[in-house]
Amino acid sequence: MYENRKLGFAFVLPWILGLLLFQLFPFAMSFCLSFTEYDIISPPFCIGTENYVEMHHDPLFWKSMGITFLFVLLAVPARLIFALFVAHVLNFKLKGINFFRTAFYLPSVLGGSVAVAVLWRILFSQNGLVNSVLDFVGIGGVPWLGSEDYSLWTIVFLHLWQFGSAMVVFLAALQSVPTSLYEAAIIDGANRFQAFLKITIPIITPVIFFNLIMQTMQAFQEFNGPYLITQGGPLKSTYLFSMFIYDQSFRMMNLGYGSALSWVLFGVMAAVSGIFFWTSKYWVFYSGEKKS
Repeated sequence: MYENRKLGFAFVLPWILGLLLFQLFPFAMSFCLSFTEYDIISPPFCIGTENYVEMHHDPLFWKSMGITFLFVLLAVPARLIFALFVAHVLNFKLKGINFFRTAFYLPSVLGGSVAVAVLWRILFSQNGLVNSVLDFVGIGGVPWLGSEDYSLWTIVFLHLWQFGSAMVVFLAALQSVPTSLYEAAIIDGANRFQAFLKITIPIITPVIFFNLIMQTMQAFQEFNGPYLITQGGPLKSTYLFSMFIYDQSFRMMNLGYGSALSWVLFGVMAAVSGIFFWTSKYWVFYSGEKKS
């Protein structure tokens, strides 16, 4: 028995070391550095809570935080609704449906790559494919990357395009809904839309809640899209908080301030998650009963 325990520990040791060295240690160090002035080259110098006080007087802090919240409010509901719609369509037993399920999932695998972000920038350029199609139908080109009114939408569309992970989770939930419930609803005179609202949605609310949490946390940490497509412009209209942290930490070599910003983002994400969990008791149902 003792030998088996040693063998089991040997198997999990790489994961434990990875957790300690690459997650818990940096996590703790960032908290310590948030109370210091540190430029990576010189030793860190303790300055107390000055980094946190400085944020209140930093206009970029408030601007980037506001843009991040706007991005989350636009991108997360759009992705969840679209993912649920596509999952509902792909839940039908049609010929070749597995091909379409794979095809719709692929953007989530490719969407975070640098190549796709560069391609997205080309598509939404002034003479790109998107404006060419708009010109063809008589709408006229839109300055997607050159206007404050449209630039954030390019990032939102890219985020929406990567809906595959949420779709797969929704699809698994939809397949677990008993068909007998739909049959009973149809006998009672309900149409498909009413059955979807009254049966499907309440049953899969735990999965909707899970996807809401996961997608919101991912949206708060969005970085590749705005960094590679717009570089935060024009006029900081796509300057998400993650880019602000990156610039302060690695471009301006102000790692102490960047660490403090990271902990503020962590606090915001924790607060938003807490609000979601608190409100879930009013709309999330488990096994037919409202969560207490």
